[in-house]
Amino acid sequence: MQWKTDWQQARQNHLRWWRRESLALSLTCPRATPVAPVAKPKPPADLTGRWLDPAYRVAAAEYSMANTHYLAEAFPYFDGYIGPGSTNILLGSTPRFAEDTVWYDPCIADPDTYGAIRFDDSPANPWWQIQMDLLREARRRCAGRYLLGVPDLVENLDVLAALRDTQTLLMDLVERPKWVKARLVEINQAYFGIFDRVFDLVHDDQGGSAYCAFGIYGDGKTAKVQCDISCMLSASMFKEFVVGPLTEQCRYLDYSMYHLDGEDALPHLDALLAIEELDAIEWTPIGASGRIAGMPTGGSPHWYDLYRRIKAAGKAVQAIQLKVDEVVPLIEAVGPDGLFIELKAPDEASAFKLYEQTRQYYHK
Repeated sequence: MQWKTDWQQARQNHLRWWRRESLALSLTCPRATPVAPVAKPKPPADLTGRWLDPAYRVAAAEYSMANTHYLAEAFPYFDGYIGPGSTNILLGSTPRFAEDTVWYDPCIADPDTYGAIRFDDSPANPWWQIQMDLLREARRRCAGRYLLGVPDLVENLDVLAALRDTQTLLMDLVERPKWVKARLVEINQAYFGIFDRVFDLVHDDQGGSAYCAFGIYGDGKTAKVQCDISCMLSASMFKEFVVGPLTEQCRYLDYSMYHLDGEDALPHLDALLAIEELDAIEWTPIGASGRIAGMPTGGSPHWYDLYRRIKAAGKAVQAIQLKVDEVVPLIEAVGPDGLFIELKAPDEASAFKLYEQTRQYYHK
């Protein structure tokens, strides 16, 4: 990979991390000098164009990649997502574009008459064509400089919440549980169909793939899986509605990492650790990236026992959005093997210093 010359070693460390045999460190920082002369593109005048214009999206991504250092296991990749949950719009939800995210309007007003949820990959589904056009443009232009990432598709109850409306779906769990379970089966089948087609386009020449959320890479079909609505579910409801479809997703994938989002999701950790097919768990505390001021970040000693618990259960673990001075203490406390750390350093000096400090934690 031209913009990641040590990629083959980094790739091996990704694979060893999944097997809990190595540390993985995704460390990025701004470059003082671009890796290549890439012009900054002029954004389209409207938000829709900024999200959906393939030429602009790829050009903007290339400008960002050319001005970023990718150290250790970090790597450049094109993120072709259409918001945090591309599956939503592929199955009927209407997107509302904002500067840095996408919101999804529900489309299932009457569950009794709506019918089955199906994935339509024909020209009649314009959103599918838009999604693939983004990835095709990146494939056309990448020229061995960077990878293509699988978009942040999202799955499970989170998709049904987007299609139905979150509050309404919570009532459905009580009032029409059979309907919910039938739709989850259909969403899984749609997810597998979408993933198959996307993977065929984005996988690299070694048969591996990157997933855009959390910068993970695996030798085969690789993805982050989630159920953020679980923060509003009891333990029994999580087991009843989520564990089964989630297990199927993990069985379908070659490498799976669960996005455990916030303290209210922690009561479901035991159920997740019991899923044999799940390979790893990522932890996002509400203090990560300043989501709530004063709360522990991902590198805080407050979470050391949580990381140890996940590793002790035979899963790899990812800690995100650490501060530079939190990295080495976390490695020392938790142990390097099976630990994936993600952070963005503020400058080259601090990034390269940390990179050198962490070399001792890799096996020779």
